[in-house]
Amino acid sequence: MSDPFPRRIYLLDPRQLSPETIAVTFAKTSRSPASFGEIAAELSDEKSAQFNEKWVVGYGHASVAEHAVLHVAIENVSRLAVETIESNRLASYTEKSSRYQKWDQRAFFTPPELEGNPLRTEYQNICEALFTLYLGCQPQLQAQLAREFPQQLDESDSAFDRRLNSAALDVARYLLPAAALANVGMTINARALEHAISKMLSSALEEVRQIGDSTKDTACASIPTLIKYAAPSDYLAFTAYLMRDEASSSHEKRKPPTDWLTLVNYNSLGVEKILASVLYRQGDVDYENCFQKVSALPPDQKRTLLESITGSLGSHDALPREFEHTSYTFDVVMDQGAYYEIKRHRMMTQSPQELGANLGYAIPRIFKDSGLLDRYQQLMDAAATTCARLAAWNPAVAAYIVPNGFNRRVLISMNVREAYQFIKLRTAPNAHFAVRRVAYRMAEEIQKAHPLIIACFQTGKSETSQMIEQLYFTQAQT
Repeated sequence: MSDPFPRRIYLLDPRQLSPETIAVTFAKTSRSPASFGEIAAELSDEKSAQFNEKWVVGYGHASVAEHAVLHVAIENVSRLAVETIESNRLASYTEKSSRYQKWDQRAFFTPPELEGNPLRTEYQNICEALFTLYLGCQPQLQAQLAREFPQQLDESDSAFDRRLNSAALDVARYLLPAAALANVGMTINARALEHAISKMLSSALEEVRQIGDSTKDTACASIPTLIKYAAPSDYLAFTAYLMRDEASSSHEKRKPPTDWLTLVNYNSLGVEKILASVLYRQGDVDYENCFQKVSALPPDQKRTLLESITGSLGSHDALPREFEHTSYTFDVVMDQGAYYEIKRHRMMTQSPQELGANLGYAIPRIFKDSGLLDRYQQLMDAAATTCARLAAWNPAVAAYIVPNGFNRRVLISMNVREAYQFIKLRTAPNAHFAVRRVAYRMAEEIQKAHPLIIACFQTGKSETSQMIEQLYFTQAQT
């Protein structure tokens, strides 16, 4: 006898069904016994719009909008604007890489706020000078890299050239300002997109508000109902203003950090919390009993139990969800180039301070070794001067002129599971040296706090944060 309820797994083809119709098809399954295909066959774009208008917009069943997914291509926007675009956790992004692509001489954005402002010419001159040195220094950087890391016997000429080019771009990118233009691809559901557009429309930057308007217009062609009410948020705009005003009145100037990375908060009983959570998941007693049981274990038994949980982890495995019950908070000062890498880890909670030039800049060692140090420092100092002049008028606009080499303070909270993924990925040899420095230092701080936990992270012992500083930087903070 044939199975009256055979398993079926299939796609609803976005080439045949609009995103709104797909969203409604999935929504209707909660009350309809029909198959998804049968539900979709009864729908039209008009009927789908009516459903969404009533249930999503009218009654607030916003989860329906999560089934409508768009792939949004955004081109020639500033890297500063990309920060707002990519600040949404529930989306996927791929952007133009400063490690593998070379920027054109004029590929920078001039904010419309500067129209008619006497600082506009100074702003453009600094941007042009930064891009001129960015492009002009690469032959010298490659020549120095060839002396330090010569061609290997088994390395082809083309592979050697690619390696030198990539390594030179890794350093030259310290000169790129936040005004540098980039492309970014965004895959996002309609519910998250509505919030993303609201954030963009509430930005202090006109460029970002314009991107929000264009994104809404573009998306409405595909999902006309689900995001048509996306609008500026008075709450977001006012809160940002209020926090900025309060911060400026509380701190006369940004003081240099006593240490560039500090573990400011963690749970001293983190190991016990993780083990108790694992026992809770697999057992049938309450959490308090599980916690008391593991707390009574001697240290060697806790180690054995933790190793039994993590010992069989493969290179592509993630830690169990129970490792999310313990977390760390770091106060980090890093160069903006490193932050560009870290901001992609959106499952963390990140609170970056406004980008500026008051915390100084990093100096990659190769600028000195290749005879470029004076030109680099003169131009970075000039950018800082222009930034200060702009900031006195408009701090948000001033951020455009800040090159990647300048330092930024960021508060980062992550649970153990996220820390494991981040440290494993960002201590890999192919990770940029600036972000490797951060990842290794985080691992070192976790080692002090939770040596039993760090033992399962599988980090290599070939580097330390201090070794990276000595090898790659003349100084990491000026």
